[in-house]
Order: sequence, then structure tokens, then C-alpha cells
Amino acid sequence: MVEPVPQNAAEDDAERPEEEPSSSGRRSSHRRGKSSKKRSFWKELPILIVVALVLTILIQQFLAKVFMIPSGSMESTLHGCTGCFGDRVLVDRVVYDFTDPSPGDVIVFKGPESWNNTEIVSQESGNIIVKGLRGLGSLIGFAPPDERDFVKRVIAVGGQTVQCCDARNRVIVDGKALDEPYIHWEDPGQQTQASFEPVKVPEGRLWVMGDNRNASGDSRYQGGGGPNATIPLDNVIGKARIIVLPPSRWGGVTDHNPQEAAQPAALSAPAWQQGIPLGVGTAAAFPVVFFGRRLSAGLRKSVKRKR
Repeated sequence: MVEPVPQNAAEDDAERPEEEPSSSGRRSSHRRGKSSKKRSFWKELPILIVVALVLTILIQQFLAKVFMIPSGSMESTLHGCTGCFGDRVLVDRVVYDFTDPSPGDVIVFKGPESWNNTEIVSQESGNIIVKGLRGLGSLIGFAPPDERDFVKRVIAVGGQTVQCCDARNRVIVDGKALDEPYIHWEDPGQQTQASFEPVKVPEGRLWVMGDNRNASGDSRYQGGGGPNATIPLDNVIGKARIIVLPPSRWGGVTDHNPQEAAQPAALSAPAWQQGIPLGVGTAAAFPVVFFGRRLSAGLRKSVKRKR
């Protein structure tokens, strides 16, 4: 049987004190959180800053990093000219974990040992504090890197043969002239690219060139040229995606593939071949003149006999 609940049970519970006195005579509180003071915002701010910096460094080391363009070799796709505000670009560090760079990609890479560090402006200081601040600034993309980092465009990949140029001053890859609307000419009156002999790019390496074609130390010149001037895939840091600074240049970085609309190269004939028409014309002139004179003399004799 269920015993009936006394009617005064609820009243007894209501009258029961919420807190029982302790042996010391003090009352314990279940709401001590209310009595404790909230931590000051100014005490939490340094912690927030440190956490934000750590997260920024981790993101830039493994996912995406901001790089400063130190030279004008990629004008006008990327600004790095003397006296102007160098572009800051966001570089995707993940994409090449799943695929290899393609022709037209603008990449950031570590220069091989054979490359001269001619495009990185070294501003290293002997002061430990300054060096530390510069290192931190480089990590978050607001200071020039002290590393051998370069930015160029992929022109040819492993197994392809590249050379310059055809009769229309176009770079040739596997016998086809590239479509390169991004090329920048510093001097409008000098729009001729420096020629170089055919180079077969080794497997696992890339042939890269700057968009500012006459002011770029790239695979045409580094390491003595040829296969030694190519860069290994392992040196690629990532793909330039977005210009983040300055605000006036916000936007994506073009990755126009120059090989998609490639055309048959208009190759110039060798010098000895260029002289063939002149030689043939000269050789043919003698019999033409000779037989022309004989024909003319015969006609004159025929006219005289008829008279």
C-alpha cells in the first residue's frame, strides 16, 4: 500500500532553509560564481592576441600564407616595383598536396641552390629584437622574407620542350607558340624576348618565367640556363590566389594557361634557307636572258624575211 502523503509535507519543505550551517557556523553558498568578479577585459586581451597570433602562424604554415612581392619581375600581374607598395598575395599551400602545378599557375617557391638570390632585397639586421620582429612579420606576411622565396609563372612542366622564339616573338612549347596576354613590357619600344635554345624539362621539375619578360631572373638565366635552371616540384610552396593588399588591387591572380590556345609556331627559316630564293632567282636569270635574246633575234630575222 502507498502511504498517504501528509498535507503539511510541502509546507515543511518550504520552511526548510536553503543552506545548512557548517560546523564553523558559516553558511556554504551554491552561487559563489555571482560573488566572484568577472575577469577584466584588459587582462584577457593579451591572451586573445597571443591565441590569434598562434592561429595565424599555424594557418600560414599549413593552409595559406601571405607573401610580399619583393621585385617587379611579375609586373603588371603583381606589383613589386621600386618606390611602390609591394603587393601582398595569399598563397594556397594545400592545392599542390593533391595535384601538380599546371602551365599558367603563378607559384611561390624556394629557389634551388643554383639560383642567385638577385630578386630578394635583404634587409637583415644584427639587432636580435629587430630580427625577431622581422621574423614575426614575415610569418604573418607583413615583412619581406629573409628566405630564398621567388614568385614566377609556370611555362612548361616535366617532359615538355621549351624554346624562344618563333618569327612572331612567341615562346614555343612542344612546337606550339604560347598565348601569353599577361606579358608586360617595361619599354614599349623593346618588345623582343631574349632567345634561347630548346630545353627539355626533366620529369619532376618546372620551367618558370616572369611576366615582366625583359626584367626577370628566371629559368632562362638562373643556374647557367638549360635543365639546371628548372625548379624541383618539392621546392614549390604554393599557388598565388588573391591579392590582399593594397585594397586598391584586391582580386584574384590570373592563372591563364598559355598552352590551351597555343598555335603552330611561325619558325624562321635558317640563314642558308633564307638565301635559297635569291640563289634560285640568280641562277634562273642567266638562261632566261640568254633564251630571251635568242628568241628576240629569231623574231627579227623572221620579220626581215617576210619583207
